[in-house]
Amino acid sequence: MAKLILIIVSHILLFVALVSAGNGENFAKTIDKKLHGLRKEKLTHFRVYWHDILSGSNPSAVVINPPISNSSFFGSVTMIDNRLTTEVAVNSTPVGQAQGIYAATGQRDASLLMVMNFAFKTGKYNGSTISILGRNAVLTKVREMPVIGGSGLFRFARGYVEARTMWFDQKSGDATVEYSCYVLHY
Repeated sequence: MAKLILIIVSHILLFVALVSAGNGENFAKTIDKKLHGLRKEKLTHFRVYWHDILSGSNPSAVVINPPISNSSFFGSVTMIDNRLTTEVAVNSTPVGQAQGIYAATGQRDASLLMVMNFAFKTGKYNGSTISILGRNAVLTKVREMPVIGGSGLFRFARGYVEARTMWFDQKSGDATVEYSCYVLHY
């Protein structure tokens, strides 16, 4: 009789273990945000100038996939490591790099998919990044793109950037764009 009870109990325990293992509720738990240094959120605003240089012997932007036709830029993909500065002049004080890609996504309009990180290299933000992912309708005066994350002082970042073209050379494709960034972070 004792053997039978032991077998029944072991089968019940095995059944409960199998059922609870399959429900998938044990993979996540709520934690105290203070354990990760997360206190009150801050809103930081900063303005940088993004220099997209396609010309010359040391370009910061390189077309890695040309457009699919001569009549539009649709399909072209450009890899960037663009300088971020404090002023419009390309030789002004550098604060970091914009690293990523942009792809021409508009067949009938001049729009780009922007995928880039602003990697800061000076001051209190040295080593911190923000990640930007969004549509850039380049012929629009002010374009808005989301900030989808960050690292360092910008951990858990969210917000948006406003892009305004300051200067564009149609012959070379070189451009300077002002990025006004509004970032919520801890």
